[in-house]
Parts: sequence; structure tokens; C-alpha cells
Amino acid sequence: MTSERPALAARLAAFAAIVLWGVSFVATKAALREVSPVTLLFTRFALGVGVLFLILKLRREPLVPPRDAWPMLALMGFVGIFLHQMIQVHGLTLTTAVRTGWLIGLTPIWSAVLAAVFLGEGFGPRKVFGLLLGMAGALLVITRGELSSGTLALPATRGDLLILASTITWAIYTVLGGAILKRLGSARTTTAAMFVGWALLIPFFVSSSGWQEYRDLSSTSVIAIVFLGVGCSGLGYLFWYAALERIEASQVAVFLYLEPLVTLLAAVALLGESVAVSTVLGGILVLVGVLVVQTARSHR
Repeated sequence: MTSERPALAARLAAFAAIVLWGVSFVATKAALREVSPVTLLFTRFALGVGVLFLILKLRREPLVPPRDAWPMLALMGFVGIFLHQMIQVHGLTLTTAVRTGWLIGLTPIWSAVLAAVFLGEGFGPRKVFGLLLGMAGALLVITRGELSSGTLALPATRGDLLILASTITWAIYTVLGGAILKRLGSARTTTAAMFVGWALLIPFFVSSSGWQEYRDLSSTSVIAIVFLGVGCSGLGYLFWYAALERIEASQVAVFLYLEPLVTLLAAVALLGESVAVSTVLGGILVLVGVLVVQTARSHR
């Protein structure tokens, strides 16, 4: 009984992280109605870094990583925080939270492809089949079932393509962080990478006088930004890595399949977004493709 309690707590932590991250696209979309992408990201990660620093302090872990770890942490901060979030948030200005949620599901497939290319992991016929399924699903989501030059020229399609690009940057970030995560631990690595990503946003925030946007924010936008900073960038990472420390990564990864569903429900309930049949069918193909790739990996 005592051994089951930590496992249950870990699963609840993973589920909590997925709920936070699933709703994050909806909160971002809501905040972008009143604030620019740069100001939103700067404020979100300022809050996130503050929460993670506090967590490190409470755990009595060193706040500053070793000097020789900074080059990799800087690269992770650039790719996984600055570049990834800049691409994603600009994509969200052009597309819906629902389509974003489904397309984000492709991330594990890109992680498997990168692991095969750079880490020498196997990528057999079953994984290739899963990759093709996932790409077919993404194409269905992006084109809404109408493959034509007119469809591809739509602003929403350009937003979908940016979201698709952001899944690749996150997969790169995941592969980059493998070794240093084992060395420094999840909390220190994430805090340092997030700090670098936030620092890279400072020149853009200052040049655009982003602080002036705070004066006109409604209570809804303030709640959305605080939720993104404290909940998604701070507590979300804490819950996710707490789960990874207690149960196997494959068991934690299963919860990723719930994220698009959380986003769909939240987008419909909170933003009133409509859901096309082609989007749902494409999303299901994406999830099936990811499932095929993940199962093939575990049986390699």
C-alpha cells in the first residue's frame, strides 16, 4: 500500500501538469487579445523564473549551475524557451487553440526522429508508419480537409505551420537536455534554461516599451498571464518532473495523449471556438501515429 501511494501521487502530478499545459493555449489566446506576444512571453517567464527560483531555494539546491554547464543551458534556453515560444505564440495569433492542441501532439514523433539521427536509436518500419500517420493527421488539421493553394494561403494555415515548427524546436530542446538533466536535475536545468530564454526577451520588451501595455489589461488578461507564469511555467514543470522522478518515463508520457483533449474542452468552453470534423479526425490520426511510434520505441 505504501508503494502504491507515491505512484498514485506521481500520476496525479503528471495529470495536473497536462491540465495546466492543455489550458495554456487557451490562456495564451485570451491574453493575446490585449497584449503583444513579446510582452506576454516576457511577463510569463519572469513569473515562471521567480517560481522556479523559489522552488530551488526551498529545496536548498544551488541556484547557479556550474560554469561548464552554461553553454548547453544557454543553447537550451534559446531553442526551447525563446525560439520555441516566440514561434508558438505568433502562431497562436493566426490560428485557434483547438488546432494548436492537436498539432502539439506531434512533438514525441519529432523527438523519436531526432533521437534516431543524433543518438543512434532505432527507427524501423513501424516508426516510419507512425511518422506517416502523424504527418497525414497534421496535414488534415492544417488544410481542414481541403488541399489547395487557396487553403494554404489562409492566415490560419500560416499559424498552423508556425505551431508545427514549434513542435520541432521543442523536440530539439528535449534531445539537447538529455545529458544535462541527468547531471543537474530537472529543477536546476529548467530554471537555468528558462532564465536564459527570459533574458533574451528583455531587449525586445524594452525596445517595444512593453510595460506600457500593463495599464490597459483587463482582469481576465491578468489572470491568464499569472496562470501562464505561475501555473504553466512554474508549477507545471514542477509537477511533470516530480512525476518523472517517481515512475517510469513511459508511464508519464501516456498523459501527453490527454493534452489535446484538455485544450479542446477548454477552448470550446472558455473561448467559444468551433471544432471542425476534419480537425478532430486529423487530431486522432496524430495521436495514433504518436502511439505507434512510442510503442515501437518501447519494444525496440
